[in-house]
Amino acid sequence: MIQELQVGVITQTHGIRGEVKVFPTTDDAARFKRLKKVILDTGKERLDLEIESVKFFKQYAILKFKDIDSINDVEQYKNGKLLVTREQAVKLRKDEYFVADLIGMKVVTEDGEDFGILKEVLPTGANDVYVVARPDKTEVLLPAIRECILHVDLEAGAVTVHIMDGLLD
Repeated sequence: MIQELQVGVITQTHGIRGEVKVFPTTDDAARFKRLKKVILDTGKERLDLEIESVKFFKQYAILKFKDIDSINDVEQYKNGKLLVTREQAVKLRKDEYFVADLIGMKVVTEDGEDFGILKEVLPTGANDVYVVARPDKTEVLLPAIRECILHVDLEAGAVTVHIMDGLLD
């Protein structure tokens, strides 16, 4: 199980005082207000950063990190991923899962047949949609609703599904 979860990506600098514009990759951008620390993964290095202030502009969170006070100090972090530990992650309600935990899970039908591998989760307005890669290299889109997703077993790494009429047409 992945121990760190991505909450955002630094898209660009904001102003000259070391602030950055962050595209949230969490479904609740307001959580940045409650975050005190993040891990910055630049691809080359990992840094523990303390969040000094947060504000919002359009779909972005504008973050200011402690001890980073100029555009020159922060410019190198563009495209860096902001991560949190599982302990810092939001608490999930019943039948809620982190997307990172679902990706790569085996998908089986209610009859026990291997159906494929969960490849991607697409957020839509009403409900998420699971993209399942089939053994024959095709993809099937399954709505993440109770009638279709019967059981998620994180321990076993398997999702049990009911293939509703018309889904494979």
